[in-house]
Amino acid sequence: MGLSHRPVRIALIRHGESEANLDKTIYERIPDHTVPLTALGHEQAAKAGRELRELFENEPVRVYVSPYLRARQTLDSLGLDDLIGVPREEPRLREQDWANLQDTADIERQEELRDSFGHFFYRFTHGESGSDVYDRVSTFLETMHRDFETPDAARNVLLVSHGLTMRLFCMRWFHWSVRFFESLRNPANAETRVLLRQPDFRYKLDRPFDQWTTYEPTEPERSAWL
Repeated sequence: MGLSHRPVRIALIRHGESEANLDKTIYERIPDHTVPLTALGHEQAAKAGRELRELFENEPVRVYVSPYLRARQTLDSLGLDDLIGVPREEPRLREQDWANLQDTADIERQEELRDSFGHFFYRFTHGESGSDVYDRVSTFLETMHRDFETPDAARNVLLVSHGLTMRLFCMRWFHWSVRFFESLRNPANAETRVLLRQPDFRYKLDRPFDQWTTYEPTEPERSAWL
């Protein structure tokens, strides 16, 4: 297949507001992967779905979704079932593993350590580092590129995932430095970023991620967005 067969758009969306966004102690009682959306989270997803439908021009969409409940509920609330067909559940797009049932005080202490150690390399005691997520996102990209070459490849691709995973997907895709990644904020709940195919068949982001530090991206890093 030629480059022209690759998707026109690759959209990334973070799940809507979850119960854990309101109360972190919920992780002490139920597993991270079973945390549901709030009512507002469903509303956020529905609004994002209307915007994505317009972006996708009512054309078919190939979907990869994190197996976490809040991501699957976000996908359901997008209201795009008529465009999607059968979504593919993709464990490599899951949230960063922090622990099993979490001790809130311990996690808060580790978050402070992570801020000084570095978000990319710090590994939670019973979980993953950002670099671990980067590695599994890299293997997912190999799968996704193979899917691009199938005869039934869609012009639109949608990844329903998590904030850190979205940032690391873009870091891997655009070959951003660790320092640039460290400066980026997570997108808000149900916020999107879209990789748009250009006339030269390269992709550019529709807009950059917000930054929380004064790191100045290099020219190659800035070239990743329109």
